[in-house]
Amino acid sequence: MNAMPNDLNLELKNLIIETLNLEDVDPDDIGDDEPLFGSGLELDSIDGLELVLQLEKTYGIKIGSSEASREALKSVNVLADYIRKETGSRS
Repeated sequence: MNAMPNDLNLELKNLIIETLNLEDVDPDDIGDDEPLFGSGLELDSIDGLELVLQLEKTYGIKIGSSEASREALKSVNVLADYIRKETGSRS
């Protein structure tokens, strides 16, 4: 049986909150399938850039084009899957 599938999700939610200084947001406030841009957290392109840089630094991954980052940052679940794929991690 795998590790708790939501461990990475929780880690990512905390990283999003810390990186973007979202003071009034709790990890429980961010739905796993909730869009990170537009509705949901209402992040903008600057937030996306900050987040990509932090994710690359934290996980040692490379998110190439803006199209790739837009795809990877669709939701916490999509982002977690992207990181697992890029790092070859099963957790």
